[in-house]
Amino acid sequence: MSRFVIEPHFRLPEWVAEEKGYFRQEGLDYEFREFIRSTDGAHHRTFGKAGAFQSIEKGRAANVTCACHWTVNVAASRGHTKLFADAYSIAPSAVFVPETSAVRMPADLAGVPISVGYQSGSHYATIQALEQYLPADQIHLSFAEGMLFGRMEAFLDGRSPACALFGGPYYFAEQLGFRKIIDTTFMIAAMINGEPDLEDVRKYFRALRRAQRDIDLRPELYTHYYRNEFPERFHARMDTRRWGPGERIVFEPSSGGAFEQSFDWIAHHEIFAAGHMGSGRYEESAISVAPE
Repeated sequence: MSRFVIEPHFRLPEWVAEEKGYFRQEGLDYEFREFIRSTDGAHHRTFGKAGAFQSIEKGRAANVTCACHWTVNVAASRGHTKLFADAYSIAPSAVFVPETSAVRMPADLAGVPISVGYQSGSHYATIQALEQYLPADQIHLSFAEGMLFGRMEAFLDGRSPACALFGGPYYFAEQLGFRKIIDTTFMIAAMINGEPDLEDVRKYFRALRRAQRDIDLRPELYTHYYRNEFPERFHARMDTRRWGPGERIVFEPSSGGAFEQSFDWIAHHEIFAAGHMGSGRYEESAISVAPE
């Protein structure tokens, strides 16, 4: 059996579990690698319609990875991965504008290009939040600036009038005085790639549970880890002592009902072309490693 491959995902729990030795203490034979080199910024400078779903289609190297629940559900339904049914996470997210922007309220975003990642959490979550205020034809999403750190760079450099950000970039924009217009917090799903030993998956999540408890108790001890995955050009301006804990893993089952609601929402909004969403059947798309 090959070694279990762990990759951090722009959040704190994996870094804390590695620092504290929790993976080793669980007896996991593993490799810890950052496959997405956010520190040089290159990976996230994708352009146009290349986002989270497309990265899953290509295949991911780590045995457990994450993406928004909408995209993971469709990817699992199409056989690209398996939805991990025993936990999910919640990512603080929002749409920001520059302090000098005339946009003050969500309705002011009518017709304003909002930078999001294509078929990624920011894409769905921005629509979901803004449709309370605006009809669909007034919600103007832009996919031109790429994924999370790519669009953050474009926004901070003044090339985007509005931007959806989560995790570390959310806290950085807040620190720098950008104006939060609307909260777009969303659910992230875990997925199992390849065919890892399911006991290894259990060990991995037991270690993350311990790390999440540490973060809940003393988040200020661990926010420095955001630097590990942030473009280096921004390090001198970052004060992670002011930042929050970010994405939080919830160790509760992700139900078939939630899966179906997500699927119905995507279909209604025509995020994917007709006939390109897969089976839509939870029992074929999800896997649980919880004891019987």
